Amino acid sequence: HYEKKYAIVNFDESQIVVTTGSSGGFLLAFTACFDVGDVVAIATSGYPCYRNILGALGVSLATVNMNDEFKLTATELKSEILRRRNSGEKDIKGLILSSPSNPTGSMLDEEELKDLCHLCDAEGIQFISDEIYHGITYGKDESTALSFSKNVIVINSFSKYYSMSGWRLGWMCIPKGLVEPINSLQQNMFINAPTISQTAALKCWDRESIIELEGHVEKYRMSRKIILDELKTLSSSINIAPADGGFYVYVDLCKNIAPKFGSVAMCKALLEEEYVAFTPGIDFEDPSGNLGDRRFRISYAGGVDVAAQAMSRFKRFWPKWIERVEGKK
Repeated sequence: HYEKKYAIVNFDESQIVVTTGSSGGFLLAFTACFDVGDVVAIATSGYPCYRNILGALGVSLATVNMNDEFKLTATELKSEILRRRNSGEKDIKGLILSSPSNPTGSMLDEEELKDLCHLCDAEGIQFISDEIYHGITYGKDESTALSFSKNVIVINSFSKYYSMSGWRLGWMCIPKGLVEPINSLQQNMFINAPTISQTAALKCWDRESIIELEGHVEKYRMSRKIILDELKTLSSSINIAPADGGFYVYVDLCKNIAPKFGSVAMCKALLEEEYVAFTPGIDFEDPSGNLGDRRFRISYAGGVDVAAQAMSRFKRFWPKWIERVEGKK
């Protein structure tokens, strides 16, 4: 797979670990690489389990601001490294980042990913690249961090592109120096990923399976277009993250909020009044900031018709909601 898709050759199969979902991979990577009190960098907008698992393990977080394209690049990471160094704070020991991202859908291009890998290597930062949404991209080719560093940990899963959510099966690509530690941790934490899931996954790379899976991506593409087109008609004063990959659109309400009338209240009202479920940004944003109640995520994994119906209802709901917001300002 890695040779065919990414031209990665001579990668030792002993460096591939089959895990109990990507969540099992996160836990193995975090416990193998970090100790209590270490500092790991995450993006301000990100998958909440990074923050929650690292926090449960006693790891401190360095929340790094994203740029205007909703990306954490080497530029933003370097700025945080220097800020911490100049203020006498502990150095960053790790970075975990997904590309394409959940929730933003933004994706690092090849040069951005290469620069990030090189910076991490130069600074002695363990980069954990979450590549779970690879295969689900729109007009841009994704790159793997394995192309640019021998020190990176890559985590992936059969849940997204391969549509095996619930089978609890993923994998890690790890540096040679981590093979023994992670094997030891795996034996004690999980023993092995479910055998029946591993057997089923062997069919994922068959020609017939790939044709089916590419059909899924095409449906995501159609749903994505419906959502983006409808959002553009609603307001010019909202900010939409670049939906480069995955199956999410992330929206910043910007000034379209009022006290107690942010994205949390909006999503609650939309669910109760129109039976449409969007996810407020408090699930994904840095809890010490205020962006969580300004942003929300739309998932379009549910099908083209569902996306069309949901956006039709949201379009009906939006002007009534804005009236309420304006009345509270």
